[in-house]
Amino acid sequence: MSVRNLEHLFAPRSVAVVGASNRPHSVGATVLHNLAGGGFMGKVYPVNPKHDSLCGQTAYPSIADLPEVPELAIICTPAATVPGIVAELGAAGTRAAIILSAGMGALLDGTSVSLKQAALDAARPYLLRLLGPNCVGLLVPGIGLNASFAHTGALPGHLAFVSQSGALVTGILDWAKSRGIGFSKFISLGDSADIDFGDVLDYLATDPNTSAILVYMEDLKHARKFMSAARAAARSKPTLILKSGRVPEGARAAASHTGALAGSDAVYDAAIRRAGMLRVLSTEDLFAAVETLSRARPLGGERLAILTNGGGPGVMATDALVCGGGTLAVLSPATLARLDAALPAAWSHANPVDIIGDAPVSRYVDAFQALLRDEGSDAILFVHAPTAIVSSAEIAEALAPLVRAASRNILACWLGGDTVAPARRIFSDAGIPTFDTPEQAVEAFLQIVHFRRNQDLLMQVPPSASGDPIPQRSAARTVIDAALAEGREMLSEPEAKQVLAAYGIPVVKTRIARTVEQAVLDAQQIGFPVAVKILSPDINHKSDVGGVILDLETPEAVGMAAQAMHRRLSALQPQARLQGFSVQQMARRPQASEVIIGMSTDPVFGPVILFGQGGIAVEVMDDHAVGLPPLNMVLARDMVSRTRVSKLLAGYRNSPPADVDAICRTLVQVAQLVIDMPEIAELDINPLLADGDGVVALDARLRLAPVEAGAHPLDRLAILPYPHELEDSVDWHGQQLVLRPVRPEDGVAHIAFFNALTADDIHYPLFVRVRELQPSQLSRFTQIDYDREMTFIATRPDLEGKPETLGMARVVADPDNLDGEFMLIVRSDLKALGLGEMLMSKLIAYCRMRGTAQISGNALSQNTAMIALARKLHFEVERMAKDQTVRLRLELAAPGRPTMGA
Repeated sequence: MSVRNLEHLFAPRSVAVVGASNRPHSVGATVLHNLAGGGFMGKVYPVNPKHDSLCGQTAYPSIADLPEVPELAIICTPAATVPGIVAELGAAGTRAAIILSAGMGALLDGTSVSLKQAALDAARPYLLRLLGPNCVGLLVPGIGLNASFAHTGALPGHLAFVSQSGALVTGILDWAKSRGIGFSKFISLGDSADIDFGDVLDYLATDPNTSAILVYMEDLKHARKFMSAARAAARSKPTLILKSGRVPEGARAAASHTGALAGSDAVYDAAIRRAGMLRVLSTEDLFAAVETLSRARPLGGERLAILTNGGGPGVMATDALVCGGGTLAVLSPATLARLDAALPAAWSHANPVDIIGDAPVSRYVDAFQALLRDEGSDAILFVHAPTAIVSSAEIAEALAPLVRAASRNILACWLGGDTVAPARRIFSDAGIPTFDTPEQAVEAFLQIVHFRRNQDLLMQVPPSASGDPIPQRSAARTVIDAALAEGREMLSEPEAKQVLAAYGIPVVKTRIARTVEQAVLDAQQIGFPVAVKILSPDINHKSDVGGVILDLETPEAVGMAAQAMHRRLSALQPQARLQGFSVQQMARRPQASEVIIGMSTDPVFGPVILFGQGGIAVEVMDDHAVGLPPLNMVLARDMVSRTRVSKLLAGYRNSPPADVDAICRTLVQVAQLVIDMPEIAELDINPLLADGDGVVALDARLRLAPVEAGAHPLDRLAILPYPHELEDSVDWHGQQLVLRPVRPEDGVAHIAFFNALTADDIHYPLFVRVRELQPSQLSRFTQIDYDREMTFIATRPDLEGKPETLGMARVVADPDNLDGEFMLIVRSDLKALGLGEMLMSKLIAYCRMRGTAQISGNALSQNTAMIALARKLHFEVERMAKDQTVRLRLELAAPGRPTMGA
């Protein structure tokens, strides 16, 4: 379930308070008082058999006695009574309820079912939506609805706040009201038995009264549902999240370095980033970021120029910028020349631009205009300390028109108190984000940078992956199935390398030797020098027992090394089983860097991919980035860029740069491996050597876990991958076409397809005249959420062998999978040849398979070809009286079938 019936929660016309009371400080009395005092214009019905009236309202003894069915009910009664009340409300026709009661983890009398589950079971037959239990309630200030027991109300505004913590709800209400911050919705989720983050984000994403969404999160239950909703919300409006629990109490034991490194907070951080949201670390940052982002202009780059009238504040801002990972702009020669002409000889001659404390207003204006023309900077921070030379208000009045007309982001810091208050007010009224300290201003700029980076990842179209190796899935499957059949959890190192090699990941030549003598023979056949490693299912890290010896040059050295390993293992871990030795070719790559690529299984988000600096001290170095599969080259490159080792990989002194593309391809291949092989629970490639010649895996560790009976292989993924199984090859007028889902890598072909369309080709399905496909529009067509939408394209190789898109059929389902809005576009030179019918037939079959109740769309009345095709495919065609459109609708399944994410 998702947004169904949530309109009754957020915009009810009548509210019943079950358990209303006049007992001072009780929940029932407080809720009734808040409803009466909030200005709610709908009807309020107190329900309590002991009273005839409460808070000036007629009270009713039971739900059955109410004069009408309430759209929303607020339940304030003891936990044991809640399931019965929910059943009664559902039978009466109420479709939304808020359960404020706590203690619903207790068991229903005489059963093993919790009260919470019993309430859910009672609500389900009626599609009655439940907020809570154990929540503070809900506030919608725009309609005067205060359906909560909070101690204060909320001001109306355009921010939506969603919180798991009841204590934080009341604290934020107080804090925001004292600062004049208003809200469109203020939601306490409590235990989220039914309505959760995914549901609320889906609703708020299309709420016209909400301009930005703020989230306080402690934990998460339904990762895929959340990721789909969060990505949709972040595409439409700024979505910010404050996630608590950043510091784990202790690292869990794991069979791999990756399992130890990929802690839960790192995974949450990766998920938030992948969803295009911005994470902040404090409540104050949450609201400051909203103000900054709401006033931010498009950010063309990340280089900051600083203009100040004092050296100290400029240095403070620079320190904050560099320590925060920001980029100080290098001013162009032309800008330096303009500043030299406008400023006294003692100016700083660099960024930060210190115009000296005795500057008159004209000097501020000249310097500001010079920076606005600078091609080496993307944003400007203005830092001012008050002086007796000229009033701050005069400077603000002179600069405000320039800032309003600027196309880049301008931020300001007016240091001081009452003296600069008028200047602050002038800048704030001009829509300029204004701060009290240089550090706050720089932090705001970095929030813009981080938000835009995340949005770019959400919108970017990656390059084509046509040159990537095709995985040999059957070869990897054979190795994994054999180990599972033997009841083994750990693959041997050579087996792990076989699996990696099947996915095109370069590995060093490795052989298994069961005896010392066989190790010597294998070394001679491989060729010296070699490395010898111990093989034992009981040893996770071979170096801990001296189980790795490198650079062995002779048969004698190999024999001695193997025997020494055996002795050390017997002495240090006598219970460990020795299965032999792996003998591998030494990789002579003196300028290579050691990195790690791995995978572990997070309890919430499922498989996660890790990249970082490798070697035996990988946990100590703590230099890694985490990402969620599936990955592509854009996402993989972002992961690499977020590590310190990326600077080494870029090259330094006499060390040439490494082949970062090869590293990124390996990340993509590992992500595909763990998608295809759901039995993989942990994986380490450490070290992976990376240099200018590419990459090679020296060591690999892989742990398996059987898939639970009845589980779908993709159930564990937070983001659904590209569905290869939906690809079809068809014969079309003597040509072989492929009908398949669109991929992010189809971006280039999609632009060519768009450019080949006529104006009517675009206008008929989109109802707008479009001259150029913008990047954000392109990403919406090619970077789709396969859990909620589908675009099938017809493609063939062009004369150069590159993929060519001929037509597309697209459907976007609502979160409840009741209706899918479809669109069909075929190149005009290919119409009337059956291509549209093939695409629509495939789309209809897919929607039937996913349980979509119906698909529908609008067409212009002059689009006779589309209307004729719709009739042929058994759509209902309804002419709309108000405009020149027709409504096309095809019923597929009865409501209540599995959702697209099921």
